Amino acid sequence: MTVYPDRAPFLRPTFGRSPSLPVPSGPDTAPPPASPVDWARRRRADRAVRRMSAAEDRAVHRLGRDWHVIEWPHALLTSQAQAAGTAKPQPSAAGFLAIGPGGIFSVCIAQHGRSRVLIAGDVVQISGRRPPYISQARRDAKRAAKAISAAVGQDIKVFAVLAFVGSGPISVNGLPKECIVTSYRELDKVLDSTGRRITGTTAEKLSQVARNPAIWVNQPYAAGSGYTWHPEGATPGDKGTARG
Repeated sequence: MTVYPDRAPFLRPTFGRSPSLPVPSGPDTAPPPASPVDWARRRRADRAVRRMSAAEDRAVHRLGRDWHVIEWPHALLTSQAQAAGTAKPQPSAAGFLAIGPGGIFSVCIAQHGRSRVLIAGDVVQISGRRPPYISQARRDAKRAAKAISAAVGQDIKVFAVLAFVGSGPISVNGLPKECIVTSYRELDKVLDSTGRRITGTTAEKLSQVARNPAIWVNQPYAAGSGYTWHPEGATPGDKGTARG
């Protein structure tokens, strides 16, 4: 009989537990040994996470120096949803926020390997399955816009992007609305083609806001960000810098 050792998940969330509190240990609190089926499932989950992380890295490295990349806080949002009892299963896609001259883009990364991708409007079909990548990309963009807008006190537009990572062909029969679809190889060209909507200073300010975990955990409460937004070129001591 082969005994499979208990394997820890590749990513284990740590929020929700104070580091100062001791973790219970002992024979009465030790988790039961994993079954062969559980061990195999964890191995597959580990490999999936590593593949998605590698795919995300390949997409990020395509962007130039003018772009600020912030990893999407899916883990924080999922933990908050679970605590509120509103958690829903998410499709296996990674993502990040790209902030640069063209504005703010919520990039959803979907890996398809050598499989053919069929796109018809809002429908994405890969190997006979239809994962809700389009709806997830839009949902991520709306959540990012809501969180950042609440933090800075102004309406901030976040554009949804769905980038595919893989070598299989992509066939398009009608593009979705309010979502940019591209391959990771063309991601830098697509984002650069959006022009220059904001300055480098504004992009830096927005990236600082987006990197603050409080705006995601405490949304929609703007007070959680601890950040005061001022117009371009203004300082806190200037008069007439009220939010508009």
